[in-house]
Amino acid sequence: MRVIAFHNLKGGVGKTAAAVNTAYLASQAGISTLLWDLDPQGAASWLLSDDEEPDARKLGQLVKGKSPIGSFIRSTPFPKLDLIPAHHSFRNIDIKLDDADNDRMLKQWLKPLSEETSLVVLDCPPSLSRLAEQILRTADGIFVPLIPTWLSLNSWEQLTAFAKDRKIKTNRLHPFFSMVDRRKALHRDLVANKDLHLPEGMHTTIPNASAIERMGEERLPVEQVSRRSAAAGAYRDLWSEIQGMIWR
Repeated sequence: MRVIAFHNLKGGVGKTAAAVNTAYLASQAGISTLLWDLDPQGAASWLLSDDEEPDARKLGQLVKGKSPIGSFIRSTPFPKLDLIPAHHSFRNIDIKLDDADNDRMLKQWLKPLSEETSLVVLDCPPSLSRLAEQILRTADGIFVPLIPTWLSLNSWEQLTAFAKDRKIKTNRLHPFFSMVDRRKALHRDLVANKDLHLPEGMHTTIPNASAIERMGEERLPVEQVSRRSAAAGAYRDLWSEIQGMIWR
């Protein structure tokens, strides 16, 4: 089983869209995939689930070992794609992790899934926190969407500094440009000069596109919304690049 995460300490950078589309494409490739929506805002859950009722099970039951992780899993409309939806109790996850005093708890939670799940995709809340530290320790690859601006590049430096401060290797952190608007000179310049400004960056860039915005309207992955769009092609490229990194 492989575990990947989409993370950024900033919100509004296209993290959830990347997580949902990657999970969908993995499932369409025949890979048994689980998307865990760790963000209490629940955007990924809303996009993939028709169930409007909140899950009665709370994170505390998982932390205390009273509920196995499998009891939190729901199906989605898409074959081979399951979901652990967000819950309002997730806002207290850092407190729970501190109380448990276990820096491998996330890894322990995921371990029982390995028999039936080939890929776990974590959609992470924007933060530098105890949960973020556990994600960095657990995931085989952490994929970091960055809008091509100087502030966003600074957030990347903050994330790598956070990892180094906690003695976590940074070679599993993979930034990529997201929400790229080629009408903007700064976006064009930073993308064109990626090797200078973001030498660790992935090859794929995700455009700022109406097809991605329509995900919220239709509650579907971009591949279902507009398969021939540039955005759909970009997510296919992103998934291909991720595969090459985590299964090499």
